[in-house]
Amino acid sequence: MQGWMFTATGQPLVRGELDTPTPGPGEVLIEIAVAGLCHSDVGVLTEASWQRTLAFTPIVLGHEISGIVVARGDGVAGVGEGDRVGVCPTATGGAPGFARHGGFTRFHVAPAADLVALPEGLGFELAAMGTDAGMTAYHAMVTQGQVAAGMKVGVIGLGGLGQIGARVAVVAGAEVHVAEPNEAAWALADEIGAASVVADAVQWAGAGFDLIVDYAGYGTTTRAATKAVRRGGRVVLIGMGAMEFTLDTMDVILGRVTLVGAGGGTLADISAVYELMASGALAPAVTVIGFDDIPAALDDLAHHRITGRLVARMIP
Repeated sequence: MQGWMFTATGQPLVRGELDTPTPGPGEVLIEIAVAGLCHSDVGVLTEASWQRTLAFTPIVLGHEISGIVVARGDGVAGVGEGDRVGVCPTATGGAPGFARHGGFTRFHVAPAADLVALPEGLGFELAAMGTDAGMTAYHAMVTQGQVAAGMKVGVIGLGGLGQIGARVAVVAGAEVHVAEPNEAAWALADEIGAASVVADAVQWAGAGFDLIVDYAGYGTTTRAATKAVRRGGRVVLIGMGAMEFTLDTMDVILGRVTLVGAGGGTLADISAVYELMASGALAPAVTVIGFDDIPAALDDLAHHRITGRLVARMIP
């Protein structure tokens, strides 16, 4: 089988041949239907610091995987051949594309314990993005953000994760407001059900939000969030647009602001996202490409030419 492999920082992906893997005890072999493309993949390609997260090189990238179970190793129970599944990238077996070969190929071996069943009616495209983008956005908004009906919620950044988090908050019954500098995305905010949209979270100063989730994380955005929440409000930081930033101490202390970080999620988060997707309540914007298009699409992602999420269809 062929796969797109990372070899070194700053180098393009290499298309190479790999042996079809065999599942060991407790593992399954998945025929990959769809693999998602993520900014983490761009980070691996362009930033040397990411290389320490890789178990080996060359390695097939792609950590958002959905597909069909085609073989089982010894001791696997509760999973059958033909089952439609997604692979949790934060569970027991380490992340695909980091700890082992990932999804930019045809077959993948994963621990059976890392699988999440697809509900009836959920397609592979949304299922793939749900394993990471969906899980991560949901975890930030629900698990860490503790969103609830009636809350006034701010979402900073309406990219692939922000649009999911915003919609999750709307479905939860919150009043959702969006800060997004790209005016081309403002129509999406309206479609999601946001009450308003501004270009910069600085415009929210003193607005008294119960919760703001910063999916951008550019430092200035987090700083603006601490000025926009009510006394005792919560700010969740998930975006990594900047690796360090400063806050106004008085805003945080006198405002008794709770600032928490979020990253990744759990199988339960994926299951919850899958149910929302299957019901039609959550339908994120997604661009579908083919296997041959993956390198060019990652370049588009790196240069912000993509709205929403990117997924590659592996089964013709």
